[in-house]
Amino acid sequence: MSRLRRAALLTAAAVAATAAITVLTPGAAFAHGALTSPASRTYACYTDGLTGGQIIPKNPACAAAVNAGGTQPLYDWYGVLRSDAGGRTAGYIPDGQLCSAGFSKYAAYDAPRADWPATTLQAGARMTMQYGAWVPHPGSFKLYVTRQGYDPTQPLKWSDLGDPFAVFDPQPALANGSYPLSVTLPNRSGRHIIYAVWWRSDSQESFYGCSDVVFNGTGGPTTPPTTTPPTTRPPTTPPATNPPTNPPGNAACSMAITVDSAWSGGFQATVTVTNNGTATMTNWRASFTMSTGTLASGWNGVFTQNGQTIAMLPPDYAQSIPPGGTATAGFLASSASTPVFGNFSCG
Repeated sequence: MSRLRRAALLTAAAVAATAAITVLTPGAAFAHGALTSPASRTYACYTDGLTGGQIIPKNPACAAAVNAGGTQPLYDWYGVLRSDAGGRTAGYIPDGQLCSAGFSKYAAYDAPRADWPATTLQAGARMTMQYGAWVPHPGSFKLYVTRQGYDPTQPLKWSDLGDPFAVFDPQPALANGSYPLSVTLPNRSGRHIIYAVWWRSDSQESFYGCSDVVFNGTGGPTTPPTTTPPTTRPPTTPPATNPPTNPPGNAACSMAITVDSAWSGGFQATVTVTNNGTATMTNWRASFTMSTGTLASGWNGVFTQNGQTIAMLPPDYAQSIPPGGTATAGFLASSASTPVFGNFSCG
């Protein structure tokens, strides 16, 4: 082979390699996301096991999934997708594979069992779900819930879901890194799955996810309030003269409470705890008072009430907050008026 021909071939090979890199690079810009409230299985197991940058789940179902499929699916909790789906559901994703969307990487999260981490919800109540957008893109959402009588120890089938109970087409505006999905929760009782589908309008890529929930009671309005809800309460922070105290060695933290919606006789609120320190907060707790109202239920946290004091503990699947991180939970309460919150404490 001549020297000139060899040089030409090497040049062509270099151009081809460069072209291949150019073609593959846009893949990093694909949209990614999943429900974070109520937490999808992958997100719930990710937060359940994340300790010092490693994932060591405590929940038995999460531990079994990691044993079967490794930890990478949890580091990629936002990636349960099909690149050619175009929003398709039944007839595209096989029965028994809904939680993985038929993506083998996430197959362990299809396991039918009744001990996946679950969020407690109030049946029939108004709630603003949060769909975390790792990479935002235009698109739409559908939300399904399993039928009453669904058996979580059996493989999830499309016939367990029926029609969606909420559709957002187009999707709402992004807020603080998430898509807020305001819904009226269906009337259910016991353990169920909320199934989310997010499909892009600028490509065929679609995302799927299972969120395990437990419906508790039938409180809250079954239709949107007919009265105009009050404007959102601005975030409330601890008074400068009474900052939260923390045990020695624990990270400093702050709290904010926002009233998301209110109706005649009740309201829904979100509590955000922020780790302002340099150490991870573990085994933390938070508390506050509200001037009026009775706690009805909560999610993404364990809430108790003593008089007008509300205490909040983290759920089993999210026991720690890293430096600069936040933990968000929500609750419903009955009240004749919107309360005033105070006496914040966290640590």
